[in-house]
Amino acid sequence: MDFNMKKLASDAGIFFTRAVQFTEEKFGQAEKTELDAHFENLLARADSTKNWTERILRQTEVLLQPNPSARVEEFLYEKLDRKVPSRVTNGELLAQYMAEAASELGPTTPYGKTLIKVSEAEKRLGAAERDFIHTASLSFLTPLRNFLEGDWKTISKERRLLQNRRLDLDACKARLKKAKAAEAKATTVPDFQETRPRNYILSASASALWNDEVDKAEQELRVAQTEFDRQAEVTRLLLEGISSTHVNHLRCLHEFVKSQTTYYAQCYRHMLDLQKQLGSSQGAIFPGTFVGTSEPASPPLSSTSPTTTAATMSVAPTVPGLAPPGEAALCLEEVPPPASGTRKARVLYDYEAADSSELALLADELITVYSLPGMDPDWLIGERGNKKGKVPVTYLELLS
Repeated sequence: MDFNMKKLASDAGIFFTRAVQFTEEKFGQAEKTELDAHFENLLARADSTKNWTERILRQTEVLLQPNPSARVEEFLYEKLDRKVPSRVTNGELLAQYMAEAASELGPTTPYGKTLIKVSEAEKRLGAAERDFIHTASLSFLTPLRNFLEGDWKTISKERRLLQNRRLDLDACKARLKKAKAAEAKATTVPDFQETRPRNYILSASASALWNDEVDKAEQELRVAQTEFDRQAEVTRLLLEGISSTHVNHLRCLHEFVKSQTTYYAQCYRHMLDLQKQLGSSQGAIFPGTFVGTSEPASPPLSSTSPTTTAATMSVAPTVPGLAPPGEAALCLEEVPPPASGTRKARVLYDYEAADSSELALLADELITVYSLPGMDPDWLIGERGNKKGKVPVTYLELLS
C-alpha cells in the first residue's frame, strides 16, 4: 500500500510538472523544443490521411447503405460483435411487390405477364446489389476501418507519449536554467555584507547546495533527452509507415472500382435483356405498333373510306414474305413511308442482314423506322438515306 501511495504521489507530481510546463508554453513564458521540418511534415501527412480516410469511409457507407437507421443498426451489431442480419435490398423488395401484384391482378393478363418479367429483372438487380455491397465492404471498407481502429490508434498513442516526453524535457531544461542562475547568484553575491567567518561559511554552503542542484538537473536532463530521442524515433518510424498505408489503400481502391464496374455491367446486362423481352411482348400485345405508340395500325373499319381501303389493300402485301399466297410482293423501295407514325431509333448493336429484304445495322447509328399493316410485330421498316429494309425491334432503342 505504501508503494502504491508513493507511485501515486510521483505520478501526480509528474502530471503537475507537465501541466505547468504546458500552461507556460501557451502563455509564452517557457521555451518549447521544436521538432524538425521533416518530422512536422510526417505529422501533417498522417493527420491528413486520417481525416480523409474518415470522410471517404463515411461517404462510402452512405453510398452502400443510404438508410441512416440501417447504418446505425449495423454499427451497433459490429460493436457488440454480433452478426449483422441479412437485409432485403430495395430492388428485391420491389420485385416481391410486383410478383404479388401480378398474382393478384392475374398472371395471364398482359399487365400481369409484364409485372412478372420486370419483377424477375428487379430481383436479379437486387441480388447484384447485394453482391456489390458485400464485396465492397470486404475489399474497401474493412481495410479503411482497420487503419482507423488499429494503426491510427497506435500512432496517436505514441504521439501522446512523445508529447509527454517533450514536456518532461522542456521542464528539465527550465529547471536546469533556474538552478544555474541561482548558483551564479550565490557565487557572486554573499548572503551578508559582514566579513565574519560564519557568513563565509554560509555563503560557501549555499553555493555548494546550488552546485549539487545543477548536477542533479543536468542528470535529469540527460535522461529526459535520451527518452525523448528514443520516443521520437519510434514515432517517426510509425509516421513513415503511412506510405505503406497509402499503397494498401490504393490497392483497395482498385478493388472497389473493379467491384463497382462488375455491378453496373451486370445491371446493364439485366436491363438490356428485360428491354428485349418487353420489346418483343409489346409487339404481340399491340400488333402493328412500336413501343410507346398508342395509335392503331390502321383506321377503324367504320371510318375507312374507299380511298383508304384501296390504299390499304395495295400496301398490305408490300413487305417481302408477307404477301398472301399467289400474290407478288412489291419491292420495299417502291413503298412510300406513311405520312405519320415514323420515329427515330438508335441501333443498340451491329446487325448483319440475312437477305436483300433486311437492312444491315451499325451500333449507335440513328435510323428512321415505321410499321406497315400486317407486319410481324418483331420487325419494323428501317430507312437510312436511300436504303430501306426490315430491321429487328430487339436491336433498336426507340426515341421520342
